[in-house]
Amino acid sequence: MKEPLLKVEGLKKHFPVKKGALGRVKGHVKAVDGVSFDVMTGETLGIVGESGCGKSTTGRLLMRLLEPTEGKVIFDGRELTALGGDEMRKMRRDIQMVFQDPYASLNPRHTIGKILEEPLLVHGVKDPKERKRKVREFLEIVGLSGYHATRYPHQFSGGQRQRIGIARALMTNPKLIIADEPVSALDVSIQSQVLNLMQDLQREFGLTYIFISHDLSVVRHISDRVAVMYLGRIVEIAESDRLYGMPLHPYTQALLSAVPVPDPGFVREQIVLEGDIPSPADPPPGCPFHSRCPFRMDVCKSNVPSLAEQETGHSVACHLYTEEARGDDNKTLVTEGSL
Repeated sequence: MKEPLLKVEGLKKHFPVKKGALGRVKGHVKAVDGVSFDVMTGETLGIVGESGCGKSTTGRLLMRLLEPTEGKVIFDGRELTALGGDEMRKMRRDIQMVFQDPYASLNPRHTIGKILEEPLLVHGVKDPKERKRKVREFLEIVGLSGYHATRYPHQFSGGQRQRIGIARALMTNPKLIIADEPVSALDVSIQSQVLNLMQDLQREFGLTYIFISHDLSVVRHISDRVAVMYLGRIVEIAESDRLYGMPLHPYTQALLSAVPVPDPGFVREQIVLEGDIPSPADPPPGCPFHSRCPFRMDVCKSNVPSLAEQETGHSVACHLYTEEARGDDNKTLVTEGSL
């Protein structure tokens, strides 16, 4: 069987909460709490969830922009979490990131040419003519012109700045690009242009994407598989069509019930969840979703469900699908409530 390009095992990030004059640690914010998944070469994995679920933190952990508390990240056969600073810097040639805010991620004091040349300098391209040639080449690849290299970030629109961010990520010919909400700050008409550009680049360069977003419609458009996160954990992961057509987890069902449908005659029953998202500094015992779940059982209050495969390629972390609940009427309710 083909080995995945990226393999994540039990990844955790707990931020300490300090109080008092001495700054003693009183607890931890469990931003990412045991995430595991694989990404195959050439595919796009979408990661979705509400704000604060840990999806952006997961992306930064994969890049080692944040140091994980626990877990492994294995990329192309090498364990990134075990690499030193210099080795990790070299590995970033193959792993690049596109950030959410295209203006904040570009240095306003530098020209676009200098911004795009920087990754080449870091990774050993010493010839200035070669660097300038590649800058012009990749500006044209993302739909801009070579003469734009002399301009500054403030002279571009939001969509153009995000194209520059994508060009910067491509400069080192990476294998994997982690896109953290790359179109959420853009107008809807521009979003589709950037998404189509990313898909064209994926086919042209054989790229692998991890696409992080809160927008379920955008993720469906671009992703081969989708992982749904809630309170630092993956609660469901499946192929895109399967997940959108037959969601299993009650949280996924609730998210999809809120997605607008472009059909005035279609009426979808919206699932309204009770209460607020619990604090990641004080998550509830048992299943993290049980305090809001309309199908909760006694076991949900004490036992954390593991992410288990229910059908080929479709895994869910929910007690409604464990052996103890196979005969329970609640499971029938959830399945009939699928969208």
